Amino acid sequence: MNGADIAWVLVATALVLLMTPALAFFYGGLVRSKNALNTMMMSVVSLGFVGVAWALLGYSLAFAPGSAVIGGLSHAFLRGVGLEGNAAAPTIPHLLFMAFQGTFAIITAALISGAVVERKRFSAYVAFITLWSLLVYAPVAHWVWGGGFLGKLGALDFAGGTVVHINAGVAAFVAAMLLGPRKDYARQATLPHHVPFVLLGAGLLWFGWFGFNGGSALAANGPAALAFVNTFLAPMGTLVAWTLLDISRNGKATAVGAATAIVVGLVAVTPAAGFVSPMSALVLGTVAAFPSYFAILWRARTRLDDSLDVVAAHGLGGTVGALLTGVFAEKAWNGTVDGLLFGNPRQLLVQALAVLVTMAFSAAGTYVLLKLVNVVIPIKVGSRDEGLGLDVSQHGEEAYTSGEGAILVLPGAARAVATPLASAEPAPEGGRA
Repeated sequence: MNGADIAWVLVATALVLLMTPALAFFYGGLVRSKNALNTMMMSVVSLGFVGVAWALLGYSLAFAPGSAVIGGLSHAFLRGVGLEGNAAAPTIPHLLFMAFQGTFAIITAALISGAVVERKRFSAYVAFITLWSLLVYAPVAHWVWGGGFLGKLGALDFAGGTVVHINAGVAAFVAAMLLGPRKDYARQATLPHHVPFVLLGAGLLWFGWFGFNGGSALAANGPAALAFVNTFLAPMGTLVAWTLLDISRNGKATAVGAATAIVVGLVAVTPAAGFVSPMSALVLGTVAAFPSYFAILWRARTRLDDSLDVVAAHGLGGTVGALLTGVFAEKAWNGTVDGLLFGNPRQLLVQALAVLVTMAFSAAGTYVLLKLVNVVIPIKVGSRDEGLGLDVSQHGEEAYTSGEGAILVLPGAARAVATPLASAEPAPEGGRA
């Protein structure tokens, strides 16, 4: 045991856990006010259901000794997970390693919600992310980090480019396609109702991401410092490039664009954080702005209602980051492997293979799980509930009221009725001009 390592990973675990409520603010500010609570709850609920699933079974499937494809059941219900070290992190308690990895499972599942907001039935969503964390996330985590075939092949993923972002981005694409667009999509503007929430969420995500990437060194050491600084620099490059793209396109630098740029930069540097030099991280972040920026513009002209652009930000951003890790990896900084620019073109091919395998498995697994859940619970709400807003139809609450009372949703009724104490009308929709 090493006291400094334990202290750092304790802090990093708390930082990564904070990222899920931060995601709730980021996503919650981007939707219309009648869906704000529902959107935030889609992130918050992952803390419970995915967290419990991870402790009971997910951790074992991801990190217990097993085959090249899936872990065994030796750590189910946290059997054998105590205060001793383990092979992956010998200087910190095994129990702490489990908790740290659990925070990754929680936020990965929550990321998918951004593609299905304002129209997915909440109970079906909870069932889906719980199953997805066990049957899609855990196997991919095992392949890359738990002794599986991608890790043995030499795939580099310091903190989750494939395991987290590509995995969630592809799942988001499949979910958006199966669910179909919102009834108002492409018919009327669906503007963000609270842009300050978006900026707050992005800032808290960046703060938490220092634990996400820096903590993935699993020790207070040089690789942790490298990952920390690269997490500091890469989003700065993305933010500069994105702002200049915004200004060149319409003469204005938007706040939502700035927040999105920060997230894209963080996503892109995640797989590379402990493998590339600081200057390479800055270049990587700058380059990552371009494909995600233009993908968002393109998506808006299609019928793909990826409501909050999870595919462009996480799927594409993670893909760019994973591939560029195979370009910029530098043995002088990471001590183990070089990339294409430093004489090892094979690493780029390995990275590409890891990306393709993750995409294919996530797409197939997500499709099957959504179809199975839909047999039991319809995954999409009715048009009447969608028009009323999912805050009321799914939770019986409103984010904003004008009176002192709360709304009362009568069983079987498709309308909100004010209590006798005070009328409660939703706040007017807001957004950018």
